[in-house]
Order: sequence, then C-alpha cells, then structure tokens
Amino acid sequence: MQKLVKGRFGYIIRVVGVSQSRWARQMLTSRQDHEKVRTVVVPVVRHYSSLRPLRGDLLKFPGPNYGIPSRGIGMIVARVLRGALKIRYLLLGGTIAGGSALAKTYEQWKEALPDTKFLEELMPSQEELDAIRTALISYRDKIKDSVPDFTLDPKLKELGESKYDQLVLWFKERLDDAIKAAEEEKTEGSGFFTDGKEEDGEFLTLSGMANSLTPMLKDFSSDLKQHAISFSAMGSAAEKEREKAGLYQSLKPETIREKYESLQEELMQVQLKYQKEVERLEKENKELRKSLMLRAGDKIAHKKIKKSLIDMYSEVLDELCDYDSSYDTQDHLPRVVVVGDQSSGKTSVLEMVAQARIFPRGAGEMMTRAPVMVTLSEGPYHIASFKDSTREFDLTKESELSELRKEVELRMLNSVRLGRTVSHEVISMTVKGPGLQRMVLVDLPGIISTVTTDMASDTREAIRSISEQYMSNPNAIILCIQDGSVDAERSNVTDLVSQMDPQGKRTIFVLTKVDLAEENLTNPDRIRKILSGKLFPMKALGYFAVVTGKGSKEDSIQAIKDYEESFFRNSRLFKGGVINSHQCTTRNLSFAVSECFWKMVRDTVEQQADAFKATRFNLETEWKNNFPRTRELDRDELFEKARGEILDEVVNLSQVSPKQWEDALSKKMWDKMVTHIFENIYLPAAQTENSGTFNTTADIKLKQWADGMLPKKCVEVGWETLEDEFRKFMERAKNSKDHDDIFDSLKACVVDEAMRRHEWEDKAADVLRVIQLNALEDRSVHDKQQWDAACKFLEESVKDKLHTTESTLREMVGPSTKEQWMYWSYPTEEQKRRAAVKSELENILKSDYKHKNTLTYDEVTQVRKNAQAQGVDVDNEFIRETWHPVYRRHFLRRALAKAYDCRKAFYAYHQGLEGELGVECNDVVLFWRIQQMIRITANALRQQVMNREARRLEKEIKEVLEEYGCDRDKKEHLLTGRRVMLAEELKRVRQIQEKLEEFIYALNAEK
Repeated sequence: MQKLVKGRFGYIIRVVGVSQSRWARQMLTSRQDHEKVRTVVVPVVRHYSSLRPLRGDLLKFPGPNYGIPSRGIGMIVARVLRGALKIRYLLLGGTIAGGSALAKTYEQWKEALPDTKFLEELMPSQEELDAIRTALISYRDKIKDSVPDFTLDPKLKELGESKYDQLVLWFKERLDDAIKAAEEEKTEGSGFFTDGKEEDGEFLTLSGMANSLTPMLKDFSSDLKQHAISFSAMGSAAEKEREKAGLYQSLKPETIREKYESLQEELMQVQLKYQKEVERLEKENKELRKSLMLRAGDKIAHKKIKKSLIDMYSEVLDELCDYDSSYDTQDHLPRVVVVGDQSSGKTSVLEMVAQARIFPRGAGEMMTRAPVMVTLSEGPYHIASFKDSTREFDLTKESELSELRKEVELRMLNSVRLGRTVSHEVISMTVKGPGLQRMVLVDLPGIISTVTTDMASDTREAIRSISEQYMSNPNAIILCIQDGSVDAERSNVTDLVSQMDPQGKRTIFVLTKVDLAEENLTNPDRIRKILSGKLFPMKALGYFAVVTGKGSKEDSIQAIKDYEESFFRNSRLFKGGVINSHQCTTRNLSFAVSECFWKMVRDTVEQQADAFKATRFNLETEWKNNFPRTRELDRDELFEKARGEILDEVVNLSQVSPKQWEDALSKKMWDKMVTHIFENIYLPAAQTENSGTFNTTADIKLKQWADGMLPKKCVEVGWETLEDEFRKFMERAKNSKDHDDIFDSLKACVVDEAMRRHEWEDKAADVLRVIQLNALEDRSVHDKQQWDAACKFLEESVKDKLHTTESTLREMVGPSTKEQWMYWSYPTEEQKRRAAVKSELENILKSDYKHKNTLTYDEVTQVRKNAQAQGVDVDNEFIRETWHPVYRRHFLRRALAKAYDCRKAFYAYHQGLEGELGVECNDVVLFWRIQQMIRITANALRQQVMNREARRLEKEIKEVLEEYGCDRDKKEHLLTGRRVMLAEELKRVRQIQEKLEEFIYALNAEK
C-alpha cells in the first residue's frame, strides 16, 4: 500500500486493519487535490475467511490476491463417504444394544408372571375332553337311533292328513327337546365338579368325571331306548295286526286322546327323570362346595373374590340406605324388588329362594310392615345375621329360626312410630348358605285395597308410595307376585307394575299357589294366558309358576320343595302342555332372577360410580368455597370434639383456688340469708329493752334457724355456686378467639341436663347443721382484728339495707323538690299523700328516738287527723304501710351510728365495761357470730365441692354425653347447620364411592 492507484471513479483503497486505514487517510490528505479525492474515496474494511467468498470484480483492488482457493469435487465425495460410514456404525450399535435390553425386559416380565402349574392338576387333558365329547355324541346318537320313525295306522289317515302330520311333528319335536334339554343339563351339571372334590386326598376333576359319566349315560340311554323301542314295537305290531285282519274301519276319538295322553306322560316321565338326576347332582355339588369353602389354600383363593362380591355390593346398598332414606334419585343400583298384593305369597317366595323360613307369618293379617333387604350369598354354613348385630342364627335349627322370626317381627314393630302402620325404615339382613344364588332382594309390604279400623288412615297410600319409590329405580328388577288362587280381576299389583315398567324390560312375573289354581279353575286356558302374558295388562321378561307351601306354617323348606315337584309331576297343567318345564319350580325362578340381577349390575354399576364421583366433586367444591380453612368434621366427629371441650372445662374447676371458692360461697350465702337475718333475727332482738334480753332473743332465733332451713339453704348455695363457676368457664371459653359457635347448643343442653340430674350428697346437710350450731353458740370475740371485721361487716350490711330502704321510700313519696326543678318530674296524687303521711311519721320519730317498731292507735289517729288538716284523706292501713319503711330507715340509721360507736369499744367489751361507758355492742357480737358461721360453712362447702361434688358433676356430664352420643336424633337436633350437613354428605359420598370402586374392581377381576 505504498502507492495509491487512482481509478476511473477515484482512489480505491483496500484496508486491512485500523492502522492501515489511518495511514491511507494521511496519504490522501497530503496531496494537493485532497479535497476532491476525499469525496470519492470509500474506505472498505473487510474480514476474509475460507467460508466467505469474494465479491465480484467491480472496483476490485489491482493488488495481490489474498483469497483461499476453492476445493474440488473429490473432497465432497470423501466427506459423504465418511458420513455414511458413521451412520452404519450407529445403526449397528443401536441394534445390538436394543436387542440386549429387549431380551432382558422379556426375561423380567416372564419371571413376574404367576405360576399356573396348579391348573394342570385341576383341568383335564385334551384326550380326556375328547373322551367326554365322544361319550356325549354317542349318547345322543343312540337316543335318536333307538326311536324309529313314528308312523300310525293307515286307518288314522282317513281322519285327516293334517292331523296326522301335526301329531308326528309334535312328537318328534318333543322328543328332540327332551334329548337336548337332558344333554344341556347334564353338561351343566358336569361343570359343577370343576371346583374339585376331596376324595381320598385327591381332587376329582373333569378327567375323573368322564369315567363316572359314561356308565351313567349308558344307563339313561338304555332306559330311554327300552321305552322308545317298546312304544315303537307296539305301534308296528298293532299296525301289522290291523293290516292283516282289517278289523278297524275307523278309529274313535277317545282312542286317539288316550294314545296322545300316554305318549305325553311317557315323555314327561323322561323329562322328570333327567331333572331329578340333575337335582341329585346339584345336591352333591352343594356338599362339595361346602367342603371347598372350609378349606384354606392357594388353589381355591380365587373363590374368595366370588364369595365376597355380593357382600361388598350389599355393603354399598346399606350405605345408600343410611345416606338417604328417601331413596334419592342418584341411587340407581340394581335390587330385586318383591312386590305383590297382601297374602299373595311374596314372603313365601323369598323364603323358598333363601331356603329357610326366616319371616314371621300370620293368618290373613299384615306381617311385613317395613322394607326388608335380604342379601343372599354363598357360604359353608346356612346362617343369617342382621347388619347391626354380630349374632349369627343357625338356620338348620328350628329354635334359632323361631328366635330369628321373633327378632324380625320386633324390628318391624319398633320401626313403626307415631301411630303409623308401615315404615320406610329398612331392615337389612344377610343369609348365607351353600348353593344359594347371590343377589339382593327387598321384600315390601303387600298392597292392600281396603284400610281396616286397626290401621292408620294413610296406610294404603303409604304402602303404594314405598312400592313406587323402590320400583321407580330404572335398574331395579321387579319380581311381581300374583296369587293364582284368586280371580285375576282382583289384582292390584299388576296395574302398579305396568305403570312403573310399561315395556316389561325389568319385570319377572311369578304366579303362586298354582296347586290351588288348578283346583279352582275349570278352564286351564286361563293359566296359559297368564303365563304367556296375554291376560294381565303388563309385560315381563319371564313368567313362572311356583308352589310355595301346603297351607301349614310348620312345613319345612324341603317338604315344600318335594310337594312342589310332586305337584308338577302329576299336574294336569304340566301334562296338558299349559306350563313348560322351564317355567315351573322356585329353583328355575331363582336361577333366572339371579342371572337378570347380575346382568343389570354389570351393565349399570360403573355409571352409578361416575354419578357419585360427580356428586363428590360438587360437594368438595362447595366446602372449599364456603369453609376454606375448616376441617371436614361430620356430626360424630364434632360431637367428640365438643365432648372433649366440655370435659376440659370440668377439669378447669380444679384450678379454682380455695379462697375463690370460699369468697364465692360466702357472698352467695349472705345474699340468700340477709333478708331472714334482718327481718327475723336482728330487728326482733333489737326491740328488746336490755342486752340480756337481746342475746336471749338472738340465741333462740339463731338456734331455730340452724335447726331448720339454714343447712338446706347452704347446700343449695353450694350447688348454685358450683353451677355458676362452671358456667363462668363455659362463658370464658365462648368468648375466646378460637371458639366455634356450632357447639353452643350442644354444650348448653349437656350442662343443663347434668345440673338437673345433679343432687348434693344427703349427709351434707346433717354435717353442716352440727358445724353451724357450734359456730353460732360462741359469743366471745377473741381479738381486735375479729372485732374490727365484725364492725365492718355490720356497717356494710346496714348500709346496703339502708340504701334499699331509701330507694323504696323514694318510690313511695315521689321526686323531691330539687328533682322536680332539675328533671321536670312531678309526683302522683298517691305519692303526695305518702309524702304528707311520711312527714307526720318522721315528726313522731324525732320526738321519740327509741320508738318501738309499731304505732299505737292514738298515734295512727293523730297522723290521720294531721293529714286531713293538710287536705289529705288517708286511712289507718295506708298509714301503717308508710310506717314500715320510715321506721326501718330510722332503725338502720340508729344501728349504723351504734356500729360507729362500737369501733373503739373492743377493750370495754373485753373487760365488761360496756354498760359503764354507755355503749351497747350486742349488734356487733351478733354479726360476728353470723360471720363466723358463714366462714366455717363456706370452708366446709368448699371442701365438699372440690373433693366430691365436682367429680360427681363430671360423672353426670359423662353419662349425659354417653346418652347423647347414642341418640342420633338428639345429635341431629343439637348439631345443625349447612356445615354439618355438608360434612355428613361428603363423608357418606366418599364411603359409597370407595366401596363402589372396590366392588367394581372385584367384579372386573371375576370377569
């Protein structure tokens, strides 16, 4: 840059660095035409690198080229190859590492799986399953092959080809149905043994069942084959005989009917034989299940979930019953609601399902007076228990069954209050036993048409309301019970059920007393219409016919079941095809009801859980908004908190010092006895002429007082003082900063009830009497301090009485002249007369300073005449009424003056010189004796309060709290408010939600 080159447009300088820029400017400014050059020189500062290419050739500096030469295509290819090689190594390393991690994870998951080897012992092998299947198929083929094609005499065809085809088709269908039903029932019956049977220390599985099932099937097939062959042979032989002889030109209708009935009877015998065998297998299965439930082991642990499902569901329903007794709309959990007319057999059906006579029975009278919720579950023993009791009734013993029925009847009677006949209160019961179908049934009072004289007037409406409340639940299974022995037109329940479930999607119709219906009804088509849903204006999922008794209350469940089977076996209704086999017996009914119940539970329980979640969220939001810094305490927790606070205040009584107790007792005692002392002791004694008579009168009055009412009054004072001190502590706690006013009503009620029950110890009055007599007999003041205290006590007492007397006089005579001028108040006419009489009476007292406490007749006449002279007309009684307060004020002023004089007369009293000094201090001695008696009595009462009465009060308060704690109605009355109700509702909703979630989890696990 030593030489500057001028281009066409001026000097172009390429500058690298600050120092070169400064040098270039100095060189340009030194020239002659620097002014012109400065306007066209553009210093350019650039930074060069290998990644930044140079600009174009415009204004390019013609010096050496400082740029970095560009690289070729070979370098680019090398870079691409190097990147590809890196990707290969990354892919290869990632694949190896991922495979290793996946293998390790698979091994951990495989180790975490439970051991299922025990299933190999319980489940049969594939060969054994194939053997069972082959045996069943061969049995079916043998049955079908053993019966040839059924044909009749050609002569019969003359009666009509259609009749012939119908009869053949009917027989084949009946035979196929019988074979199919037998196969299905046998298959189901064999499944019962999958649970296992303990025999010689081993479990009987399907593999063992196959060996025992094959000969049984052979026996059945041989019997059926024999009957079928004999029947078909008889038919073919008769046909050949008729063809050869040609004896029959026509067949009588009676003969056709006889053959029809004989065929149907044989078919029925086959069906009943299969059913009896299935029942035998079920009975054996019950024994097996009972033994399985008694075993404890890992191999049957999965049964525990199944057994406890219904119990968990029942607990949810119990919580809902306590949560809202009015059957809240949110409670849509399934139940089996048993409804029917009174004496229609509702309770009998429930007893047959529960397999025990658990309900009280009456002859035509109302027995079910409240809803009874019965939870049926499976268990090793047949027992029953109530929700709120731990006792279990053994249903296999008649004595305990009788006690259970009495308990149910007693609970029903206790639930009915205030003259009502029925109650909404739910009686919850659990029945367990082997083979029982798991479900929850609610037995409701029977619907009536007429209210009798021994019922409440609203009984019919109340029963209907209860039934509607339970049936309005859209998920409730309605078990409609109809008495088959009465006319269908007399039914009340069918109309109610058709209103609550018009489509019949959750109704099961049960016709009871079918044996009586068969005797009474001459037309069996009527029963067929009932069981096909064509007679009553209602729809149902299924129709069943049952027999629930023989008319005797002493019949056992097993005897009734045997009678039911015998009836349907020989019934004309069953033989005539009026009733299908699946529509009869309570056994089939219980299976159908249980299946519908659990289907409804599985379909609706999660929806109900979601509803309670939403309810819980709303309640918690309301609590946070209204009570943000308060704990959620329900009524029971609040009661326990209040109990602690009340008992703490009782303990605080021990913090009261002895001096405080004695001062409070002394003050209250004096307030109670001051009027008696002045009116009955001091004033009569002061009217005597000398000191001897004064002391004698005072002694007599004091002894009479001490022997009579004084001890009892003192006991009352002690009781009232204890109550006042305790209430002071309660008020002090009430005024504290952390006080919760929700407890005020409860605390006040508990304290009032405890104080009402509290009674002072009986011997306390006798002890006080002795102490008080001894204190009052002492008339010797021992020292100057006691004398001064007695003088002070006398002065204060007299001043208080004097103040009270002057207030009474002021009210009698009206305002004074000064008050009239200052307060613009004027006396009444009566007050003016009182003032005139008072003035005359004061003149009498001024003339006689030691006047007696009564007026003579002359003095009364004088006062009356003087008043009349002033224009005031009064009578003698008016004068005497005015005299009493006037004289009392005069006497009290004189007594006060005497008390002032006796302040310094202690030494004269002590030396017996009172008479010489002209000072009589008998008043001081009297009040000293009373003061000593009060002090000693207060001390005795204080000891009684601190040592005994406070503890007795605490005991009585605890008893009251215990009673209130057990009385839910009392707690609801005393602990009220939205805060309590919201906390109660939150607690219940949480409990219901938790139990529902637990039940849903167990239900899904069982699936």
